[in-house]
Amino acid sequence: MKPLWIPLLPVLALAAACAANEMPGPSEGQALFAQNCTSCHGNDATGGDGPDLTRIAARNGGTFPAAQVLSQIDGYGRGKVSAEIMPEFGALLEGDLVPVDIDGTLTPTPRPLAALLAYLESIQTP
Repeated sequence: MKPLWIPLLPVLALAAACAANEMPGPSEGQALFAQNCTSCHGNDATGGDGPDLTRIAARNGGTFPAAQVLSQIDGYGRGKVSAEIMPEFGALLEGDLVPVDIDGTLTPTPRPLAALLAYLESIQTP
């Protein structure tokens, strides 16, 4: 006799695949922020020892610069900010890829990085 849960395996697999394909939301990014960013940007992202991350859009004419933010976090946007000031977060570059809209182009982005981006965009103030 087969266990009763065996017929549910395809349904469970489909449910897991759908959950993994959903775009990450701000709450997922907030957890990552708490783990990686609060020591420099404060618990509420308003500064601490680093810049106020709630005013990124305000500093950019009211538009949230997603590509710039991703570049700053992943290390490609070093420019004026050295690795000693803003470290690279390699773990955020790992994981399943999700399509993030960057200037009208869907860009495959590691899920943790996309989650952090969603959180930062959600906390912008005028």
